[in-house]
Amino acid sequence: MPRIDRYILSQLLTLFGFFALVLVSVYWVNRAVNLFDQLLNDGQTALVVLEFTALTLPLVISIVLPVAAFAAAAYGTNRMSGESEMVAMQAAGLSPWRLARPVLIFGVFVGLMVAVLVHGLVPAARARLAERQAELAENVTGQFLRPGIFQYPADGVTLFIRDIASDGRLLDLFIEDARDPADQKIYTSEEALVVRATTGPVLVLLSGMVQNLQVRDQNRRLSLTRFDEFRYDIGSLFQNRARSGRDLRDYGTWRLLNPDAALLQATGASAAESLREAHERIAKPLLSPVAAMIGFATLLIGGYSRFGVWRQVFWAILCLIAVQFLGNAAADQAGRDPRLWPVLYVPALAGAAISVALLWLAARPRRLRGPARAAGAAP
Repeated sequence: MPRIDRYILSQLLTLFGFFALVLVSVYWVNRAVNLFDQLLNDGQTALVVLEFTALTLPLVISIVLPVAAFAAAAYGTNRMSGESEMVAMQAAGLSPWRLARPVLIFGVFVGLMVAVLVHGLVPAARARLAERQAELAENVTGQFLRPGIFQYPADGVTLFIRDIASDGRLLDLFIEDARDPADQKIYTSEEALVVRATTGPVLVLLSGMVQNLQVRDQNRRLSLTRFDEFRYDIGSLFQNRARSGRDLRDYGTWRLLNPDAALLQATGASAAESLREAHERIAKPLLSPVAAMIGFATLLIGGYSRFGVWRQVFWAILCLIAVQFLGNAAADQAGRDPRLWPVLYVPALAGAAISVALLWLAARPRRLRGPARAAGAAP
């Protein structure tokens, strides 16, 4: 690789590392705060919080890297232009197309990093996160069965336990299940035990009573039933918790491209939806070189100016927003109809076309203005 390419590439990589670190830190902290609050409210330890936040990091990095590549390319080009390095390179005979080569190599390098994340690390982290969430959902005693306070494990469900004995027995249990307004139930028992079943945790209520209020056509009927032993399925209260293998995003890309019956049955998705998810992953790394090229090519149009290149920066940001908006529209369209997955590649193609057009404009010889031409033509 020529020395000039190594120099530009080293400048871009240094700036990329800085911007990636800053953006990942800001984005990750924002997501980690919500997760931290949720897990601590569920009674989890700091190690569990750290594990969960670490598992969300690959997804955060995959989202931030294209933006960091754009920021590095735009800022690096601006700095080299401000220090007259870009002018000197062009005066030495290097065209915008030639100067774009190290930027393209830089964008491809970032794209490979994003590809490793979206095809490998992100699905593995999501699958592990789903497994850990399922394990924590089954650990009801540690999360939700805390004595002395009213708890709300699900909408319409209220739970109260007076105390927990040293052998694990729940003393003086109260459960109000009002998820169905027309069929409300209140369970009380002197003791209860938590038992694991194939469907999840089950409460075995001992020596209690069920009060059932049914509302039918403005008629209310209250019935009471006493029991010596009653099983209450609390696993259904946590059905909104993530479970392993229930989401297409938990599987590898190759398996999504060739979905089998087991995958489709586990996720409840169709083969077209599986292909759409796979091609969305394939298209995502293509935006990294596009973002880098837009940030570089836009700042070459104005040339050198003592007043800076704020106009070019504005247009670069506008072009990137347009590509991102097109990407969101394509993802929304493919989400509505998975058979339209080819539209997922349109944003990358549009961004590449914008980059080529900008480089073509930058490579065109600039004409002198009217007064300058007149002065040059005078004898």
